[in-house]
Amino acid sequence: MIDPHLPLTRDLVLVGGGHTHALVLRKWGMAPMPGARLTLINPTPTAAYSGMLPGFIAGHYSRDALDIDLVKLARFAGARVIIGAATAIDTTARCVQVPGRAPIEYDLASVDVGITCDMPELPGFAAHGVPAKPLGVFAAKWDAFRQGDDPAHIAVIGGGVAGVELVLAMAHALRRRGRLAQATLIDSAEALAALGQSARTKLRTALTAQSVTLIENAEIASIEPDHIRLKDGREVLSDFTTGAAGARAYDWIGKSGLTQTDGYITVNAQLQSSDPAVFAAGDCAHLSHAPRPKAGVFAVRQAPVLFDNLQAALSGGDLRAYKPQKEYLKLISLGEKSALAERFGRSLSGPLMWRWKDHIDQTFMTRFRDLPQMEQPALPSYHTLGMAEALGDKPMCGGCGAKVGRNALRAALAPMPDSARDDITPLPGDDAALLTTGGVQQVISSDHLRAFCADPELMTRIAAVHALGDIWAMGAEPQAATANLILPRMSPQLQERTLREIMQAASGVMRDAGAEIVGGHTSLGDELTIGFTVTGLCPQAPITLAGATPGDLLILTKPIGSGVIMAAEMAGQATGAWVTTALAQMARPQAKAAKILQGAHAMTDVTGFGLYGHLAGICEASGVGAELHFDSVPLMQGAGQLAAQGVRSSLFADNQRLAPGFQTAGVQDLLFDPQTAGGLLAAVAAQDAEELVRTLHQAGEAAAVIGAVIKGAGISVT
Repeated sequence: MIDPHLPLTRDLVLVGGGHTHALVLRKWGMAPMPGARLTLINPTPTAAYSGMLPGFIAGHYSRDALDIDLVKLARFAGARVIIGAATAIDTTARCVQVPGRAPIEYDLASVDVGITCDMPELPGFAAHGVPAKPLGVFAAKWDAFRQGDDPAHIAVIGGGVAGVELVLAMAHALRRRGRLAQATLIDSAEALAALGQSARTKLRTALTAQSVTLIENAEIASIEPDHIRLKDGREVLSDFTTGAAGARAYDWIGKSGLTQTDGYITVNAQLQSSDPAVFAAGDCAHLSHAPRPKAGVFAVRQAPVLFDNLQAALSGGDLRAYKPQKEYLKLISLGEKSALAERFGRSLSGPLMWRWKDHIDQTFMTRFRDLPQMEQPALPSYHTLGMAEALGDKPMCGGCGAKVGRNALRAALAPMPDSARDDITPLPGDDAALLTTGGVQQVISSDHLRAFCADPELMTRIAAVHALGDIWAMGAEPQAATANLILPRMSPQLQERTLREIMQAASGVMRDAGAEIVGGHTSLGDELTIGFTVTGLCPQAPITLAGATPGDLLILTKPIGSGVIMAAEMAGQATGAWVTTALAQMARPQAKAAKILQGAHAMTDVTGFGLYGHLAGICEASGVGAELHFDSVPLMQGAGQLAAQGVRSSLFADNQRLAPGFQTAGVQDLLFDPQTAGGLLAAVAAQDAEELVRTLHQAGEAAAVIGAVIKGAGISVT
């Protein structure tokens, strides 16, 4: 484990989550480089393993079986993940462009983005065809199509190995459901020309066995809704048209200024491009010293060399050469649980080859499924009483999960004297203070978060939304903010880069909310902490906790579960999709929701004390009770599953003590889950609730009525 007190001095950016980079991340987690800040940029939180795609299409694998979870892998490697597609690399400024955020600067970069294809450029394909990549879109459309009942006509464009595997898998899946009416494979030249005669013969036999019609040397004129029109006038029936032809490099690579071969980044034996600070691997790279076809086996075997060379380049060491094998084993799925193996011009096929291929594929994926979980450091043998209890049984959460418990806060603040100033209005329980200056009412609040996300830009957005929550909850209009930052120890150059990302993100969020950043304070410490002091103006009487009346209905504007999801992410138990979705929800501003709820009788933002604790705050200040309908409470994706498994944030126990005698278990424990940048909880007149929820939905909020205000005291949960 790297000493966390060592400063960061170099930025290494991995562009793309291809097979080579996935293996580099795994190796990095086993042997990280002190002083390096590692960043991964990828359009999605997962990367599909292409070797198992035909098996998924045929129905042999589940959708999840194909995915390498890049978010979980990055946590293991200590890397930050930026979910977004790179659109440019500036080798002069040494930065990567990702839409919607500040440029990501690097000292060293590596590109492994795979390849794209020209399929969408075929007339009509964009409207009526389904590209095989990205896999998520293809998988959803294929699942919907194969679940139908009508006779199915399918067509695949491209007669290479990938096209043959696709059409055989699709035909097999439809045949099993008794739906296959026609399957066609179309190629503009001779199909399977890259294979030896023996393999070509066996694959053509497999196509015949699966009733696939092969059309060769045929140019396509257009793709229509229910057929493909060929230039010679023939028409091929097809209700589902896909393809694996026209492979090419991404357009932005061509504009990078790097030396290229046929659009691919030209690299030397060390996998280094014409710019020594940029490496490339996988299908997007062209090996100038030993050209090879685009095949996953080369990407996998480049990983150890790329890992060693990246670390050598960062530390001033010597680079080593990658020497690809001249011949490689080709394993080709045949639709059924059968496969063909070819090497040195010889081929074998049958179920045994499938079992061999499945073993290789599963072994590869196991490298990413079985990652060591984070463990708590061992206690010293000699320590004070109470240390084990204070340390707890899990790593300390970040965000609101790292807050001091409410009971400790109340006990500490109880002796504080009342304000002696007549321009400060006491608001018991509210997080923001109400000030009056020159007859103008102003609210002020301060909040900061200990980082739970390695991306400073995203962490800033979440922290800014979180701090603004107190202003929005009081119905105020954000006015000004100061930033309070603690950066981990790093070189001056990395300080500048990090501050630039943070301030651009902070300014964007605050300006969108109507506020301006007017200053702040920065310092260096052990870990990233981001906070803001925010002021807001009240054009009308502020909405406080003390206004709920019996008969009001309770509206919540965001789902809950962020504490559980981030605790699980630290332990390697949350999927990347859950984490990515949760982070996006935390970064979602509540300005529109606050405006819609301007007429609320009482309102608060749901943060560190959890839904139950913040509802209790409204009840206590208003002198009422509440009925909470747990089944109506919106939950973040994955939160219910994790809570049922017993995953808890480190602040859970403190929050649960807010309700002595009230017992929950399993999913209902989410009532005490600390939220970061959570939604607004509003008590509104019953006759207005339905229309308010409808308006919130139109604004994109996942709002719901979750209960009602009643006479008496306490909270009942049904």
